[in-house]
Amino acid sequence: MGIEVQPHGDVTLLRIKGGRANAMSVDLLKQLEGAFADVAHDKGAKAVVLTGDGNAFSAGLALPDLIALDRPAMRDFIAAFERSMQRVLTTPKPVVAALNGHAIAGGCVLALMCDARLAAQGGAKVGLNEVQLGIGLPSLVIEPLRARVPASSLLPVAYEGRLFGVDDAHRLGLLDAVVPAAELEAMALARAKELGKAPQAFAQIKQALLRPVLEAITRNAPADREAWLDSWFSPEARRLLEAAVAKLTSRA
Repeated sequence: MGIEVQPHGDVTLLRIKGGRANAMSVDLLKQLEGAFADVAHDKGAKAVVLTGDGNAFSAGLALPDLIALDRPAMRDFIAAFERSMQRVLTTPKPVVAALNGHAIAGGCVLALMCDARLAAQGGAKVGLNEVQLGIGLPSLVIEPLRARVPASSLLPVAYEGRLFGVDDAHRLGLLDAVVPAAELEAMALARAKELGKAPQAFAQIKQALLRPVLEAITRNAPADREAWLDSWFSPEARRLLEAAVAKLTSRA
């Protein structure tokens, strides 16, 4: 399990192969961070496509691995999550997410770190359902979300934490396009190649557009992280998370 690297000319495809639903463990986050560090320094790669394996892009955090962690250990985990997400976000090359299936919670966050998001037609769900589990969103999520989606979408996406079919996710701005499933990877590779035609200019524009986002993350992250941990360990979240873990483990 890990990140499979597939060169396609001057575009590198990274495939998440994280086991069931590509849930995010510490090991998977480290491998994701490492893969993006490598591709950022690969002079032969002008752009990146990120996709998942099986029927999920990623269904989010590996909750059964996290539910028993104490606050210091969970703080370490969320710091690792933030590092890997920021590595994706700040990659100077174009990054296109090809959502082959569900992109839920942390999986949706990962897609939001990418510069463009394509999804396969079908029954996949996309969204940030954290509030449905009693937990908040740290600044590493809030600031890119604010930059990526229209303000009118923040109520259903963030406050309500709804999960959307791909067509509704497209309408709300979570996705840039919905394409036939059989054509997803080819269209994502073509889109990445198109975005990577002028790499130096793209990198400069990306850096400039992200500057206020990154400044806000840096300014707010410490306090937001502790507030997020407060929500994670709240009685309401404990009840909801334990119920979610019980449901997940019953399916295993």
